[in-house]
Amino acid sequence: MNVDDDAKWLEWVTKQFENIAGEDKEINLEEFKTALKVKESFFAERFFTLFDSDGSGSISLDELLKALNLLTHGSETDKLRFLFQVYDVDGSGSIDPDELRIVLKSCLRESAISLPEEKLDDLTLALFESADKDNSGAITFEELKEELENFPEVMENLTISAANWLKPPTTEKHARQTPRYLTPAYWHNNIRKLLFMCCYILVNILLFTFAALKHTSSGGWVMLAKGCGQCLNFNCTFVGVLMLRRCLTWLRATWVVRVLPLDQHVLLHQLVGFAIFGLSVVHTIAHILNFGLLSQNGGTYQLWEYLFTTRPGIGWIYGTSSITGVILLLLIILMFICSSPFVRRSGHFEVFYWTHFSYIWVWALLILHGPNFWKWFVAAGFLFLMEKIVGIAVSRIGGTQVVEVNLLPSKVTHLVIKRLPFFHYKPGDYVYVNIPAIAKYEWHPFTISSAPEQQDTLWLHIRSLGQWTNQLYEYFRQPELLANEPKRLTINLRNKKHQMSAQEHLRNLAASNDSVATSKEDIVELTLYKSHMSCQNESFDDNIKLVGLDGPPLREVSTKLSDNHRYCNIKCYIDGPYGTPTRTIFTSEHAVLIGAGIGITPFASILQSIMYRYRMRKQNCPSCSYSWCEKVKDNEMSLRKVDFIWINRDQKSFEWFVSLLTKLEMDQADEEPQGRFLEMHMYMTSALSKNDMKALGLQMALDLLAKKENRDSITGLRTRTQPGRPDWRKVFQKIAEEKKGKVHVFFCGSPVLAKTIKAECEHFGFKFYKENFQ
Repeated sequence: MNVDDDAKWLEWVTKQFENIAGEDKEINLEEFKTALKVKESFFAERFFTLFDSDGSGSISLDELLKALNLLTHGSETDKLRFLFQVYDVDGSGSIDPDELRIVLKSCLRESAISLPEEKLDDLTLALFESADKDNSGAITFEELKEELENFPEVMENLTISAANWLKPPTTEKHARQTPRYLTPAYWHNNIRKLLFMCCYILVNILLFTFAALKHTSSGGWVMLAKGCGQCLNFNCTFVGVLMLRRCLTWLRATWVVRVLPLDQHVLLHQLVGFAIFGLSVVHTIAHILNFGLLSQNGGTYQLWEYLFTTRPGIGWIYGTSSITGVILLLLIILMFICSSPFVRRSGHFEVFYWTHFSYIWVWALLILHGPNFWKWFVAAGFLFLMEKIVGIAVSRIGGTQVVEVNLLPSKVTHLVIKRLPFFHYKPGDYVYVNIPAIAKYEWHPFTISSAPEQQDTLWLHIRSLGQWTNQLYEYFRQPELLANEPKRLTINLRNKKHQMSAQEHLRNLAASNDSVATSKEDIVELTLYKSHMSCQNESFDDNIKLVGLDGPPLREVSTKLSDNHRYCNIKCYIDGPYGTPTRTIFTSEHAVLIGAGIGITPFASILQSIMYRYRMRKQNCPSCSYSWCEKVKDNEMSLRKVDFIWINRDQKSFEWFVSLLTKLEMDQADEEPQGRFLEMHMYMTSALSKNDMKALGLQMALDLLAKKENRDSITGLRTRTQPGRPDWRKVFQKIAEEKKGKVHVFFCGSPVLAKTIKAECEHFGFKFYKENFQ
């Protein structure tokens, strides 16, 4: 914020104060929290105490403005001293370990981070031991200042105005100088879609013009109605062509994908739907107005007879055009309303699903309604029918079973499905799933989260957001499902034997004098367990050390399956696979994968497949630690660098794929001369960002402990979890500076976030792909 922004903010604070303060012109603690919109927290109380300079238990406007002016315009030392006073709870002039622990515990609460008490102790000691330079048992102001100098980004944040520290209402963004849709970058990145849209609009204009000119003798309203009718013949056929998923998946493997915007077929389907709605309304109104003129000019029939009877004989089949037209308009309006984002994303997906089947009646009525529609529809209708027949045949032949279920945090259901021998797919593909036990006739699309190289099973991770997905989650929570487990005793005995063997192996490691795990299998297994236990907020005892991995050792492993993990044998059917934009990822040079929340699912499959192919190309020198990738021409993968960015709201969500990410890290345990092939970046949005004063101590402690243990305290990964949201401008600037080749950005997640990322990609000239399927 600049000086003007600070002045405006202080003016806002003054108004807030005057509105809340009573006749005494002072505010108490509760009113202080309301005035500055500070959360109920330890920090709010500390701010209030420091602002109350006379210790009266209330703050006057002068006291408040004096303190805020100091923080806004004061020197770096002034701001740092204020931070020190916040941490110095007892006002003794130094910070002892217990005071620091209280502060860090409050930081964790503010950031929605849950860690065990032992881990909180570790964080406190890591920061305290680093800051207590003279080992006196207390941190002085000078020691804190010296410690902060080791964290340049923290010192930089100390210069941020108090407006950011105390979380005021966000200021409005300045409007763009040039509309985004008029920028060269936008046209460069969307050239195929824009050319296609131009051709689509031109076709509609030509159809409308030719149809209208044929009826010039019938009057303007008839010309308008006939022009719209001819456009509807085309659009009501084309809207189905855009959803021929099998044909589109096949076209993705041909040169056509470089000419037509196949990746935007869902968006184009929606746009054509809007066009159908608009043309239908105009077509109907034009006919009504024409019928009104006919009835007023001494016509044989009244307006209602034209609209709701067959007496006028309008139409090529028993004069039913008016009646079928009214029904068609009602069906199109119903489909239009139920297809809106409000319905689909408010937990009522089934409303959209079932009303969308009205397209069958719409096509049937259009054949009766217009004499020329069947000519447009015959070829496309045949392809659509063939797709449906093939889909039904393949799905029924492809009946399989859900063999394992994991119920994950945030109501995510992880299904492990038996993979049939003839089922082949590409990373990032999706399938339609039908589970008769949940809903006999409903099919829902989900991305495959396992890699094609995984031969026996395929994975689906399903977030509970609607009626069907919630029913799925609740169904597998039922204890009575245990009675249906196949060969229950055999499976349990086999698992128990395996678990006992694993426990005995780890006990031997723990009991050995050297307490060292040397094999790669030991390292991977124990590291996965460390990551899992970290996400479960468990601590570790000093029993086992991993060669090549710095970090706290493990205690005895408990391999008991949780109540949320079970084997089963539930019948299901799969229709697919269908391709997505991510199929082009292997032809990229520098790929950036961005997943928001459960949007990681397509990238889980892709990352596994990428690392499998990478291992196939990777070579190691037998006499030294040098490693490299073969430079031979690779038609399957031309990737030189992959950046994976995962954004989650809370800590629990990282449990979904923590074991997979740990394996990927282990594949790159050794640094390579040309740099890491895969870099991971984790963000937790509920955590206070580094530009919030309340988070400075916590972020320093997490950094210190991560460096000491070589793993993140939040996820258990080597990759440090960053607080807050990414600064996309900085993220993409760093990627651009690496110069690893042409950058393609693949995103799956919130549509709102997609717009932000797409705009930044256009700024840097990156190609943007959004995962979108139905």
